[in-house]
Amino acid sequence: MVKQRRIDWFLIGIAVLAAFLNFWGVWNDDTVNPYYTAAVTSMTESWSNFFYGALDPSGFVTVDKPPVALWLQTISALIFGIHGWSVILPQALAGVGSVLLLYFLVKPTFGSWAARIAALIMATTPIAVAVSRTNNVDSILVFVLLLGAWALFKAVRKGKIGFLLLAFVLIGVGFNVKMLQAYMVVPAFLLFYLIAAKLNWKKKLLHLVIALVMMLGVSVSWAVIVDSTSADARPYVGSSQTNSVLELAFGYNGMERLLGQETGMGTGGGGQDGANSQTRSSNNDNIAPDASTESAQNGSSMSGQPPQPPSGSTNGMNGGGPGGNGGGPGGGQNGGKQGGGSKMMGGTGMFGTGTAGPLRLFQTALGDQISWLLPMALFGMAAIFIANWSRKRRFFQWNTAQKEMAFWAAWLIPVAGFFSIAGFFHHYYLIMLAPAIAALTGAGFMALLKLYRKNHGVPGYLLPSAVVATTGLQMFFIAQYSMLWMGVVGVIGLGLATTLFIVKHKQASWTSWIAIASLVALLLAPTYWALTPMMYGGNSALPEAGPQLKTSSGGGFADATVNAKLISYLEENSSGTEFLFGTTDASTAAPYIIKTGESVMALGGFNGTDPILTVKELKQMIKDGKIKYFYLPSNNKASSSDVVAWIEENGTKVDSSEWSDETTDATTSATTSENSQGRGGMQGGPGGQSGGTLYKLTEED
Repeated sequence: MVKQRRIDWFLIGIAVLAAFLNFWGVWNDDTVNPYYTAAVTSMTESWSNFFYGALDPSGFVTVDKPPVALWLQTISALIFGIHGWSVILPQALAGVGSVLLLYFLVKPTFGSWAARIAALIMATTPIAVAVSRTNNVDSILVFVLLLGAWALFKAVRKGKIGFLLLAFVLIGVGFNVKMLQAYMVVPAFLLFYLIAAKLNWKKKLLHLVIALVMMLGVSVSWAVIVDSTSADARPYVGSSQTNSVLELAFGYNGMERLLGQETGMGTGGGGQDGANSQTRSSNNDNIAPDASTESAQNGSSMSGQPPQPPSGSTNGMNGGGPGGNGGGPGGGQNGGKQGGGSKMMGGTGMFGTGTAGPLRLFQTALGDQISWLLPMALFGMAAIFIANWSRKRRFFQWNTAQKEMAFWAAWLIPVAGFFSIAGFFHHYYLIMLAPAIAALTGAGFMALLKLYRKNHGVPGYLLPSAVVATTGLQMFFIAQYSMLWMGVVGVIGLGLATTLFIVKHKQASWTSWIAIASLVALLLAPTYWALTPMMYGGNSALPEAGPQLKTSSGGGFADATVNAKLISYLEENSSGTEFLFGTTDASTAAPYIIKTGESVMALGGFNGTDPILTVKELKQMIKDGKIKYFYLPSNNKASSSDVVAWIEENGTKVDSSEWSDETTDATTSATTSENSQGRGGMQGGPGGQSGGTLYKLTEED
């Protein structure tokens, strides 16, 4: 007789909550992260652009990530049209999918309630929600890695190598979502198979060798195809210095992230004829928000000069990403939100990520994005091990619960270690910690409750101790915003913990309800933080959560803007050219690609510093009629470029009255118009930035 499966209505409710947090209001964000939305716009126009992940319709340069997640966004755009919500859709679905996957990963061993708690925590993790509401690719990466974990658990339970190979192939797919970030979980996968698979050591090692080879093969498959293709037959690999995906993966998107390395601002946008430019600063990964009015909304300098980067970064805001220093959509000269309006601008360290060290995840710079329940997870790890300990087994003969605890711990610890020491990352990368913290907290809480009810020794007091530690950390996070609410959380959390200590020896059923109440109390603050991107409007290029969004986003979404008069001028005078115009970087180009669907040349790629063209090559393009106009931002990020120097020397300046609006464009978002006072001449160039020069390019005699 087949056992009938019952619907878990708790899971249904959690999934609905996750969908609400991830989806509600995303239709208000028109361009999201313009860098990726521009790529999707271009990728819908040709199979070549689709395969390579080209930024512009002409396939001049790629984005700085592999294309798998962008393929999903493009498919969504092809089905529903190019909208903010349509490019967000895959990430929002991935966020909900991760909640469901975590439930099914935890339930078989730890039970329904542990799985429900884990799923609920995953659904309400602030940074996970913030990322899932954008077109940044991290939520898709986490979903793919959780699929891999599901296949790995199947491989162990069923003893089939096929599931193991699938698990590591999915890590390889993850590499093609966000490169080396996917490899953070490899230690957990290796450890779990070694300790949990019911095979002899020789077979385990052989299986893992085969799996690793397949993982590496899938990982580099796209890169090898691209790098093996003639440079003339494909776009330039954005953010690389040698036009190589493998260099991008292991350099800019690899070791430079760990080291926080600054390789120097090079001659970007083209080096000397016949030679590559020197290296450029690597510390820019979509570092500036897409909100077009950030500088205006947050007290941009009236002098038109960009604000200083956070302490510990010498060029933190230089080059920037969408909306960065003057070059970004909306033209704000602020590379990010200022002061209390942004974690990036308000914290210490590069990009506001705090001071490197073992307690970095407990600092306010990072902690309120991910670490609300980290103490509970750590106590939970100990509780799972103790609750499943048996003197009849040898120390290394763990049961299934202990082995799965080891898997999640091996996911948590290396990832936490990276973020504790790394020099170059952004707050939204912390989503990588969310599954492990959620799983360990869900399973760990149930183990803590078991020990509390049945153990009369020290382990029995781990639960109230965990509540005290977690409450204390949450009070620390909340104190930076409200002493009143810090006190409220403290009274509730510490009061319930004290009660748990007092009633420890009473074997009444209501003691369990006190424990449950303490967990609910500990979920209140992170749930509010998770609501903030929806309540106040988010930062689509640099997702984050928290009350600071209320002052940084002006209570709504601010989208990338364009200069309507410039478009009209160029469309009238650039007829027949391949490029509507050229500019130094993707930040300036992206909004115009989205708005017009035409090619805009990002001469130096994302940062404005890639050595894509030489002067000789640009001259040939002008001669061939491919490009006629070039916009040079006032805070030109490629000032040392020979190509830019040639344009300044040989181009003909176009009078700004012919192409520059004196007032905010009609295409500018309502948020921009309402917050434009005090800009000090921020209108004018692409994205509305102050100053800048439009050059007409003509063939030399």
